[in-house]
Amino acid sequence: MSLQAKLQENVGLSRLNTLSVSATAKHYMDVAGLDDLRHALAWAQESGQKTLVLGSGSNLVFAGDFDGLVIRMQIAARYWEKVDDTGATLVLGAGENWHEAVLYAAGAGYRGIENLALIPGTAGAAPVQNIGAYGVELCDTLVSVTALDRDSSQLVCLENADCGFAYRDSLFKRSPGRYIITQIRLRLSRTQPLQLGYRDLEDYLGSAVSQELDALAVAEAVMAIRRRKLPDPEIIPNAGSFFKNPVVPAAQFSELQAAHPHVVGYPYNSQVKLAAAWLIDQSGWKGYRNARVGVHNRQALVLINHSGGTGRDVLELASEICQSVKERFGVNLEMEPGIVGGAVPKLST
Repeated sequence: MSLQAKLQENVGLSRLNTLSVSATAKHYMDVAGLDDLRHALAWAQESGQKTLVLGSGSNLVFAGDFDGLVIRMQIAARYWEKVDDTGATLVLGAGENWHEAVLYAAGAGYRGIENLALIPGTAGAAPVQNIGAYGVELCDTLVSVTALDRDSSQLVCLENADCGFAYRDSLFKRSPGRYIITQIRLRLSRTQPLQLGYRDLEDYLGSAVSQELDALAVAEAVMAIRRRKLPDPEIIPNAGSFFKNPVVPAAQFSELQAAHPHVVGYPYNSQVKLAAAWLIDQSGWKGYRNARVGVHNRQALVLINHSGGTGRDVLELASEICQSVKERFGVNLEMEPGIVGGAVPKLST
């Protein structure tokens, strides 16, 4: 199929973002391979169009229409390499569904990403946010990322250490648009201990001990916990956790404890990671709804689009929450999702 046949115009994006906010792409193209990607980028450059690379739209807020070319990554690949007695490397194309890949690995007896079950999105988007849950982050298993470097127009392989991973952060997030991820590699184990120390997992698994469990059992436990706490985007549109857990100096945490004895925090390197959900809940937002958008009644980190709200509606609510938490606790919240298109309302901090 020719490039012109694949290009579409004025494509609605409400079905391509998990918040289901209405937005339109001036131009749109599905990309199934590296050649498609190069052709799409060349066309955009020749036509003077800005570009947006889209996975499943699970970590984006469309604040308005996108006046350019939306490239939807659908590069498929899922196979093992460097298999030995203790582990193997799982290779995933950027368009692979992340949750399905987790279940595939766990079902095959490999450990390392089972705690990341049911996180929405694609494999190619996972390194950008350095996705994490229940005591595990993607960077714990990621070996390398293959990406098209738009500065050099070359395909490059970035090792884990090159990716600048931090809490919900990476080189790819700090250099938006430069690298387009086409493939990732994860080193998984058959023998490493399961990561069961996170409180929710401990509570759910009860008396079960790691010797009685396998990776699939842990993935299923994570799925049950997430389904109990988090809304399904297919039923209640949302973008998952909307705010990062803020990290504060130990001295600031001590001050917070003195003023708020029940504040929730966890050691994080030499600092303390606060539970953003607790801060938002204590500020009175859990279960809040206005005419269009709101805060989920079981998880205060999740903003929901219950009645056809716009991206601006979501962002204005986020700004109000940030201001409220700042006034009550003196803590700044930071959004997890990226913001695309339109004029972006200023988030209060």
